[in-house]
Amino acid sequence: MIIGEHRDQVIKNIADHAQKGLFNEKVEIDDPQTSSEESMAIVNQFWQNQNHWRTRFDNLIARTTMRGITDWFNLNTTFCGLENLKSLKPTQGAVITSNHFNQLDNTIIRKLAQKNHRRLFIVIQETNLKMDGLIGFLMNHLDVLPLTKNVGYLGRTLPKKLEQQVQKGHWVLIYPEQEMWFNYRKPRPVKRGAYYYAAKVNVPIISCFTEIIDQPKPEKNNDEFYQTKYRLHVLPLIWPDSKLSVNENAKMMMEKDYAQKKAAYEAAYQKKLSYDFEPHDIAGWRG
Repeated sequence: MIIGEHRDQVIKNIADHAQKGLFNEKVEIDDPQTSSEESMAIVNQFWQNQNHWRTRFDNLIARTTMRGITDWFNLNTTFCGLENLKSLKPTQGAVITSNHFNQLDNTIIRKLAQKNHRRLFIVIQETNLKMDGLIGFLMNHLDVLPLTKNVGYLGRTLPKKLEQQVQKGHWVLIYPEQEMWFNYRKPRPVKRGAYYYAAKVNVPIISCFTEIIDQPKPEKNNDEFYQTKYRLHVLPLIWPDSKLSVNENAKMMMEKDYAQKKAAYEAAYQKKLSYDFEPHDIAGWRG
């Protein structure tokens, strides 16, 4: 979670970035930075560690721990649109996309996967692997696919790793907005990567949008914010078209997914999507 004294600066960054149309840029304070060489070394070390004898044991511990965190974080989370998953065969893998607004918002998608008896992998930035403590342990031992900006890795290694998981019927969560924007309600313009990978490995997009609902009680340690709860909207599946190329499919799926998220936002909040910044954009904020 964002430390309380940093929230004002993060919100200011969000407002500034929204005004400039920089919807996929970092707004967090003191996010770790790595050189391209450091980034590739971190990712290579991660994959090398997967061959260690302790990997399965640590993965089991991490998944069990995360299940408890998921259940706690989603005590009041509700789900709608689950009928949209009925056409997905039990052995069919998929790429999931959703808006990214909280360090634990992946637990909402985890809960959806649990409901459907699916194993969930998450594409994460490689800097997450450098975290310390419990979060660092989870990032290094959960079902994750680390991301780095190395062109060869993005073009060959990552799609191969992703394909291995979807062929087993697993789901892979990719945040097409890229960066986390704290409690930002609006769906941001999406980047092409998630849709390119889905098209390349020929799996559908499970299109999701998380609605953030203010509660009447203030947060326990920060009276500038109300508590919030979540409602996950599972939108119609987006399938690649066999008549289109990978690039054409990526463009089609990307445009359709963004349109669905925009429509879900407008239906949930009963207002047209505009990127003019206003206090309502930050869920729970009393500013």
